[in-house]
Amino acid sequence: MIGVSFDKMKAMFFDRKAVTSRVDAATRKVLSKFGAFVRTTARHSIRKRKAISQPGSPPSSHVGLLKRLIFFGYDLVRRSVVIGPTPLRGVAEAPPLLEYGGRARRKDRKGKTVMATYRPRQFMGPAIEKERPKLPALWAGSVKA
Repeated sequence: MIGVSFDKMKAMFFDRKAVTSRVDAATRKVLSKFGAFVRTTARHSIRKRKAISQPGSPPSSHVGLLKRLIFFGYDLVRRSVVIGPTPLRGVAEAPPLLEYGGRARRKDRKGKTVMATYRPRQFMGPAIEKERPKLPALWAGSVKA
């Protein structure tokens, strides 16, 4: 039998708590940077104009509210970043309709409730795809000794 105890053997290897805490900090930092990049790209894709955008292109923001309500946040439990528009009040119906399209009730000019069909005007998906190539470079050298 070799005269080295298990505790001494464990001490020869890396400190698990120190390594995991550094990896967690690096994950939070990298994903937060990625969230900021995606948020900026999504905000820049939304143009402020009175005209209606074409389906398949990013939506137009007539007031500028959609642009201002795009945020990102790091989720500690899932170790992921959440990026997207937040609801102003109540249930956010407009952002998913803009991104994916669908049907929703709205009032027409006479005040009558009608079903309206919305075609997708994606702005978050293309922003993520545009920024995705930057992600490996953000991870490179992120965990330091």
